[in-house]
Amino acid sequence: MESRSAASSRAVALLSSRCTYLHALLSQLLVAFTVELDNHFELQIGQAGHPGARLSLIVWSGVVRFLAQGAISVGSLAQQAASPIDPIKFQLGCLERWGFIYFDSGGHHPLVRRDGWGSGRGIRADWTVRLAPRGIVACQIWPPLLPLIERRWEQRFGETSVNRLRRASQRILGGEPIALPDLLRAHLDAFQREFDQASPAPLVLCANTLRVLSEAPIRLSELPRLTGCSPETSDIGWQLKPYVIVTPDPSAKRGKVVALSPRGVAAQKIYRRLAAEIEKRWESRFAADVIRGLRASLADFLERRNATGLLLSQGLLPPPGTIRAGDIAPALGRRDIGAAARQRMRDSAAQTKLFVDTPAAALPHFPAWDMNRGFGP
Repeated sequence: MESRSAASSRAVALLSSRCTYLHALLSQLLVAFTVELDNHFELQIGQAGHPGARLSLIVWSGVVRFLAQGAISVGSLAQQAASPIDPIKFQLGCLERWGFIYFDSGGHHPLVRRDGWGSGRGIRADWTVRLAPRGIVACQIWPPLLPLIERRWEQRFGETSVNRLRRASQRILGGEPIALPDLLRAHLDAFQREFDQASPAPLVLCANTLRVLSEAPIRLSELPRLTGCSPETSDIGWQLKPYVIVTPDPSAKRGKVVALSPRGVAAQKIYRRLAAEIEKRWESRFAADVIRGLRASLADFLERRNATGLLLSQGLLPPPGTIRAGDIAPALGRRDIGAAARQRMRDSAAQTKLFVDTPAAALPHFPAWDMNRGFGP
């Protein structure tokens, strides 16, 4: 196994390396935009009397915005969100546990915990979903925040740069102009669909945890720093187990190390090949100058700086009163501040420092939304 100093050097080298794949550039900007917006959402909903009620933009885009107009059935919500119903049930179960929504099932009282409360278990497609008071407050905060953060980007990077990104994207997507995060997400979704159809391991695993591993073991505790993901989403779950070998750390009394298994080495090679092949196919499909223009526009956001430093870092600086700034607040769905909430604050603050210091190296190469962070990065 690598020595502690060798592993540290390799970690620094990985963090210093620039991403080359189009999906990674798209991901880094989407995560940066999401973090900036999520910080302001957390601040405003806390000021409205709900500290710790930190939900991410992804929940608004994928679920909650469809509830803002009134009650809707679970099945209709899945249809409007263009999503399989099981992921919708899972997110609704979380929102129920966190106090943002409740169900009118025609049989159980909303103030009585149902069987399976707080999870997707038992939720039926014909149940009606309604916003709880906390959810109504959230729906008042989100819509003005989206144009606000876009204006901040226009002020920071210049309208010309933002419009250049929009034009490059619209040449691929067509249709009417859409909000900046939706634009980035649309490209990522298309790339992910094409990749996942041909890869044994999904893109979210390949682009993050499998990307930073090799046959030389490294400590599990290094994964969040190397991937830019939370400890939960970079950890070795059931999906990753076939691709890695986890053993006790021989150089320490506690802890474990992880390395790629032969199957993981093969998956990593497939990832690199497929990511490059898909970009080439996109160049043939949409014209090489269009894809290269999109890449150049994305890279510009990561590289642009002024006298005080990188412009992207300035948006990633968390405002006081937020978890990423070191503020302590209850975990989602709780009133007390427990050990888990304190640990997540420390994890978020550490992740944020990396994002601010070296965004192009530290931001994840594909978004990994963490349920424990309100489905934030």
